[in-house]
Amino acid sequence: MNKSLFSLCYCFLLIASNLILAQAPKKIIIENSDFADVNQTETPDALLLIGNVRVNHDGIVMTCNKAYYFQKENYIKAFGNVQMVQGDTLFLNSKYAEYNGNLKKAYASGDAVMSSPDATLVTEIINFDRNTQEAFYETPGTITNKENILQSNSGRYYVTQKKFQFLTAVTITNPTYVIKSNHLDYFSNSGHSYLLGPSTITSKANFIYTEKGFYDTKKNLAHFLNKSYIKYDDRVIKGDSLYYDRNREFASATRNVKITDSINRGIIKGHYAEMYKKQDSVFVTKRAVAINFVENDSVYIHGKKLMVTGKEENRIIRAFNNVRFYKTDMSGKCDSIHSSSKTALTKMIGNPILWNGESQITGDIMHLIGNNNSKKLDSLKVLNNTFIVSKDTLGTGYNQVKGQNLYGKFEEGKLRDVDIVKNAEVIYYMRNDDQELIGINKNVSSKINLLLNKNEIETITFFNQVDGDIFPEKDLPENARKLRGLLWRGDERIKTKDDIFPPEESEDIYKSAKASKSTAAKDNAPMKIREETLNYDKKSKPKPKKIK
Repeated sequence: MNKSLFSLCYCFLLIASNLILAQAPKKIIIENSDFADVNQTETPDALLLIGNVRVNHDGIVMTCNKAYYFQKENYIKAFGNVQMVQGDTLFLNSKYAEYNGNLKKAYASGDAVMSSPDATLVTEIINFDRNTQEAFYETPGTITNKENILQSNSGRYYVTQKKFQFLTAVTITNPTYVIKSNHLDYFSNSGHSYLLGPSTITSKANFIYTEKGFYDTKKNLAHFLNKSYIKYDDRVIKGDSLYYDRNREFASATRNVKITDSINRGIIKGHYAEMYKKQDSVFVTKRAVAINFVENDSVYIHGKKLMVTGKEENRIIRAFNNVRFYKTDMSGKCDSIHSSSKTALTKMIGNPILWNGESQITGDIMHLIGNNNSKKLDSLKVLNNTFIVSKDTLGTGYNQVKGQNLYGKFEEGKLRDVDIVKNAEVIYYMRNDDQELIGINKNVSSKINLLLNKNEIETITFFNQVDGDIFPEKDLPENARKLRGLLWRGDERIKTKDDIFPPEESEDIYKSAKASKSTAAKDNAPMKIREETLNYDKKSKPKPKKIK
């Protein structure tokens, strides 16, 4: 029994001693020195090493001109041409350095330079913790690699990840652009930058602002979130998520997209957009709307797809598939729209219909013509099967004007003078100043001229009258009060800027937004980028201190 107990105790002591030995710090080994001495007066308990000093500690090699080695503390102070080398991946040069073998921590000062195969850091003081493989500095530093120069007042380098982290102002200077941020993670091997606070990217091509984003400095690809926008000379593009390719000068935006044209006072909105700077083109879809400011009013144009191409002097706006537009006193629908700034011509293509005040205008071809000098609407042209209809103000009938073609002139943005030519027909409910019905004017002529005031007919003039008369209401039967081809579409009229969106598109966007919110809540990242962006180090880092 006693023998077994003794054996058990012996084994326990043997294991414990081995653990203690295993945990005991390794001693610094002196591999070379031209001269060695001990001076208890000047440096008690220190070994003075002079000339071609070389020491080794657990995989790190230090060389210098002169050193004091404190054997009891396992600590060394080095002077003159100090270099610490860890494998073939990390080199630390300075005028002065300290190294603690027990803590495996280094301190370098005086033109400190830390270099790796991917980047070089130059600053005044560098601290290096071998346990965590982290280097940090709090003196102005400059980091250089093949593509970029990084400047900051402090920073941290994670050797294993090859990552620099900056929690104070940092500037990345590239031959093409300059990045400024207060919180940035930079991977020296891949050139990937993660911007985690208010940041700017400035270049000749554009100006970018973001509060959370990713930038590949080698491939010039980027993703931006949180209040991000890209500003060009004449346009600003915003969105919940922005993608940018600098090499192609291409940008795309997703959700709550807004593109502002500062020169032409226009805005385009939607939930997905693409912009090619070199081609000067913009494509927008998903509840897309173009808003143009004209004559102290706004014109809203919607289509399932909107395209804007060309320079300012030759810009073309296209909207297609279920196009609708709205202005305070005018609205319309058609299959597609083609608008040219060079010709000031807007074509409503495919089943066009225009509402001018209370009047409904239809025809096979409809053109709105502007004035390039005044930047105002000048005239309206409707070709083939022209029809103007409005409800009688008090009765149940319809005022109707029909003809082959229509030519109208605008004054101060309002349709004022209208000619209906060739086979012109009219049915008009005539009322006196007390709004009493005088009779129903039914007429046929070669041409009819209408003068409008506040979008209502003020006078009607007939040219080369062929047939017609004013009938008392009782003398004109119901079936004679409608011109052939009359189709009242008042229920389709667009009365507000929100009416430009068909119900089915609003429903699709609602579902898409709901799905996007669900996805964002799930992974806390509304765009797919490297996994590092999901694991930002938000913990406060200790300030670098001189080790003892």
